[in-house]
Amino acid sequence: QVQVVESGGGSVQAGGSLRLSCAASGYTYSRYCIGWFRQAPGKEREGVAAIDSDGSTSYADSVKGRFTISKDNAKNTLYLQMNSLKPEDTAMYYCVLVGAWDDYYSGGDFGYWGQGTQVTVSS
Repeated sequence: QVQVVESGGGSVQAGGSLRLSCAASGYTYSRYCIGWFRQAPGKEREGVAAIDSDGSTSYADSVKGRFTISKDNAKNTLYLQMNSLKPEDTAMYYCVLVGAWDDYYSGGDFGYWGQGTQVTVSS
């Protein structure tokens, strides 16, 4: 059974930093894409960043230069380092594990989702 569990959200002032973690287990395929989506109240869900099994990464334009995605294969853990946070980064952040980039770019609907972790940035 595949499990995806996020942690590390919280409240921070604008300009601050947070690091999100995502522990994944039970996925037996060697190739995958794992990343973060976020959704704020009244807004559409958007992809934030993702990384594949080869280490290739993709970022939303809105977070480029501020967020860094990385993974620790030995710990089966994904990280999202978020710096220079802005109030518009406030959202529920979800970790999603999918089989390929196409699945991520199409919204991750057929992937494995975590329960989400809240990030709140105050001005």
